[in-house]
Formats: sequence, structure tokens, C-alpha cells
Amino acid sequence: MVVVINGNQMITLTDLLWQMALQPDLPVDLLTNPRSEDLQRALQRVIEQTLIFQEAEKLPTIGPRDEEVKSALAETIKLFASQSAFFERVGRVGLTSEQLTEIIRRRVAIEKYLDFRFRTFSFVTDEEVIDYYNNVYVPQQRRLAPDSIVPKLEEKKAALTETLRNTQIESDLNAFLEEAAQRAEIITLNPV
Repeated sequence: MVVVINGNQMITLTDLLWQMALQPDLPVDLLTNPRSEDLQRALQRVIEQTLIFQEAEKLPTIGPRDEEVKSALAETIKLFASQSAFFERVGRVGLTSEQLTEIIRRRVAIEKYLDFRFRTFSFVTDEEVIDYYNNVYVPQQRRLAPDSIVPKLEEKKAALTETLRNTQIESDLNAFLEEAAQRAEIITLNPV
């Protein structure tokens, strides 16, 4: 055991290795000989997922359906070079089909909770888009391509709105995670 959260959720070294195995950008050789910094990043990610999942469990009506889990697993596999490469990675860390399905189910529950908690209530005003266009987007485009014509606001409005919305969601999520970590009892049993 590495960490206990709120007295009932244990995080083990195996959980960290499973988290690392599901990261397509992490070299496969690090799964058998992980570096301390990779374990720390995986631990931070698993702690964050656990804190969000504990909140998500309070809203059972938005739990994941089997078809959502299957779809999420298929999307996860697509992130890797091939399906066989994916299954070789998860097999290397001893992750069974049932355990993999449960991890994906938790991730889908987390995504659904984040959609409900943050994306549903995220609004960007026209004034915010105009301000961002004038003060960030246009100067950035002129700096990157000084000889090009900057697209008009109308052409970029949807993309800029989505950018601002994602920034707002990320900020709200970071504040939520910081507050949840402060409220939580996180006991480190075995530093990684």
C-alpha cells in the first residue's frame, strides 16, 4: 500500500503501475523499472481520480452504462500503436480483463461527473469571446504569422468560445481538486 484516502480507499503500487500502463506516451520499459518521478505523477493522477470518483459516487444516477464502458475502452486502445501493443502493456503489469473494465468504468464515471459538475454549468459570454479575440487571439496571430490576414471574429467565434470554456472548466476543476485534497484525509504509508 502506498496511500490511504479518507480511511477507505487504498492506493497500491500496482494501481500506479496500472495507471502508467494506460498512458500511451510512457515507454513500456518503465513499467518493469519505473522511475520515481513517473510513480509520483501516477500517484498524483490516481489520487485526483479517487477524489473525483468519491464525489461521483454520490450521484449514482449518472453511473456509466456498459456500452459507454465498451466505447471508452475502444477509444483507449486506439491511443496505442495497435490493439496487441495495448494488451501486451496491460498484460505486462498483470492487469486482467475484469480489472481493466473496472478502471475504465471508473474513468467513465469520472468523466460523466465532470460533465455534469463542470461542463453543464460552464458559460462563456459574447463579451468574453470578443475580449479574448482582441487581446489574446489577434496579437498571437500577428506574432506567429505577421504577413497573414487574421481571421475575423465570426470565423473563429465557435473555436474561441470552446477554448475559453475549456480554460474555465480546467480552472474550476483545479480549484475543486485543491479543495477536495484539503478536505480529504490522505495518509502516505509508503513513499514512492
